Amino acid sequence: MTPSSHGAAARLDLGVALNDAGWHPAAWRAESARPAELFTGRYWADLARTADDAGFELLTIEDAFGLQTRSPFGAVDPADTDQVRGRLDAVLLANWLAPVTKRIGLIPTVNTTHTEPFHVSTAIATLDYASRGRAGVRPVASAKPHEAAHVGRRTFPEFDVANYAGPEAQALISEWFGEAADAIEVARRLWDSWQDDAIIRDRATGRFIDRDRLHYIDFEGAHFSVKGPSIVPRPPQGQPVVALLAHQRIPYELAARQGDVVFITPHDDAQLASITAEVRDAETRVERVGEPLRVWADLVVLIEETTDAAQTALAHLDGLAGDPFASDALIVSDTAEGVAERLLAWHAAGAEGIRLRPARLPLDLDRIAQGVVPLLDAAGVRSPRADDPAATLRARLGLPAAVNRYEIEEVA
Repeated sequence: MTPSSHGAAARLDLGVALNDAGWHPAAWRAESARPAELFTGRYWADLARTADDAGFELLTIEDAFGLQTRSPFGAVDPADTDQVRGRLDAVLLANWLAPVTKRIGLIPTVNTTHTEPFHVSTAIATLDYASRGRAGVRPVASAKPHEAAHVGRRTFPEFDVANYAGPEAQALISEWFGEAADAIEVARRLWDSWQDDAIIRDRATGRFIDRDRLHYIDFEGAHFSVKGPSIVPRPPQGQPVVALLAHQRIPYELAARQGDVVFITPHDDAQLASITAEVRDAETRVERVGEPLRVWADLVVLIEETTDAAQTALAHLDGLAGDPFASDALIVSDTAEGVAERLLAWHAAGAEGIRLRPARLPLDLDRIAQGVVPLLDAAGVRSPRADDPAATLRARLGLPAAVNRYEIEEVA
């Protein structure tokens, strides 16, 4: 094995991104799909248990403040009725999955633009209690006008995708992600606002908590002023895992400032190397201290017995959708062996983890669990700690225990 960026023996972590009936927009029409169960706990519990039993380190759950749209920046088209629309709340769903899973990390997507960071902090801390230390969060910023209209407190202009790289668009993106950075910072400070020994339960004196071990966070920023402390005691992990999907310089810098894990979307080996280098440069620019970011690559997968069958299945779904499937991540339609080879190649090229996006649920998740994971196990790239049922998500990812910033100040 080769050393990873954080000095431990190289290992390949695995995650799965759960989304509707799968990541292909026509997945709900596949014969294997369960469209009548998309809004049931049983459907999501079955998916989570499959990933949990297969030894995945984490699962993420997609969410947004508005209905799904065809374009990342597009508005909702009322006539657009041929794809899945509507979803369960990701944080509440993660809490549902906590008692029905044993080891896997649970990372819901949370919008930081329209959700108060105090509420995000308490919700994720509560998930960490419900899951006994397996919580994380995937913050997302959004400036979609139709999502802002759901709240009514602010407005956003239509985003000019054609001029995405222009200075005006980049200034807007910088502002949105600056707000997200503040929101994450508030959540992190609130998680630390109770010291681990703040609850004393002293029957003799009648003191349940030691008030001196609760701390105001006194955050003052351009977007938030939050006093604290939290209403939820420090979560079991101290700091639940923060994971971000990033595609360019500004999001890379956000991940470098506030993230533990960054999901990237290379389309080949060379791009994997170049994006990883960009992430490391971002860490240098923001003067990140402590653990390096864990760099994971995202991959959409569709698996059949033969490569021809997989490509035929993808073409069939494309035909149902009316357009070829496009994604920010690389789409691989292949056999389990072909997918495993891609994962091993990217791991050898520096990916510390892979987050797989099944094109069809539950079918492709089942085939990953039954076909791809055993091949990775046979290749010796999986870690023994993945089998430790008592491990927190931080431990499963090789992250150190989180030190409470206020305990450090107290000692100093």
